[in-house]
Amino acid sequence: MSAPRIDLNSDLGEAFGIWPMGDDEAMLDLVTSANVACGFHAGDPSVARRTCAAAAQRGVTVGAHVSYRDLAGFGRRFIDVAPAELAADLLYQMGALQAMARAAGTRIRYVKPHGALYNAIVHHEAQAAAVVEAVLAFDPDLVLLGLPGAVVLDLAADAGLATATEAFADRGYLPDGTLAPRGTDGAVLHDAADVAARMVQLVTTGTLTAIDSSTITIEADSICTHGDSPGAVRLAAAVREALLDAGVEIGAFVS
Repeated sequence: MSAPRIDLNSDLGEAFGIWPMGDDEAMLDLVTSANVACGFHAGDPSVARRTCAAAAQRGVTVGAHVSYRDLAGFGRRFIDVAPAELAADLLYQMGALQAMARAAGTRIRYVKPHGALYNAIVHHEAQAAAVVEAVLAFDPDLVLLGLPGAVVLDLAADAGLATATEAFADRGYLPDGTLAPRGTDGAVLHDAADVAARMVQLVTTGTLTAIDSSTITIEADSICTHGDSPGAVRLAAAVREALLDAGVEIGAFVS
């Protein structure tokens, strides 16, 4: 039997002007896919170009981390935007990041919605359809990365888009397999050893322990370690090392 394989991704390019955010250079030495902010929840043109260039230098796959138009809220507030407007906003973001990626000698290979949009399209069919419409219009060869069981992935598959699923290393889960809302006890995890052990469990058994101590099944092609979390680099390094020690192969989910 072949060894289990998993992608490691991180949300990067989130600095803005003179305000730093995370250590993208160090994270890019650990991950195999980079979700690069497109300027609507974080990031700016200079940061996006620099992040794409750093990813290309390391052979890290670049993805568009698209979001609601919400710089003030870091994209973590639901916005009841009309589907046509949302689709246009997403097209705009993908186009901007593609320009930066091409200047760096690479290109966008996948799309991952951010924050509140990511959570909304687990169930919100109208906005999920807008996401699928935008990706299809931009490049039908892109892969859409999302939460297992999300309605957006079902709609994408029905439309002929390739999809991939992910789990979150530093987030707690509800018994239904969705992310525990931020602010909930156990929603954000900080202990590197515990997080690493959870990710080994996930990749080798397909299960995780939810915040109510129940065991849930999760299928994931990729693991996200948030670049803006406290101790993000230390946590990502611990996850990578633990997976390698367990005989897991680490590689991008997009070839």
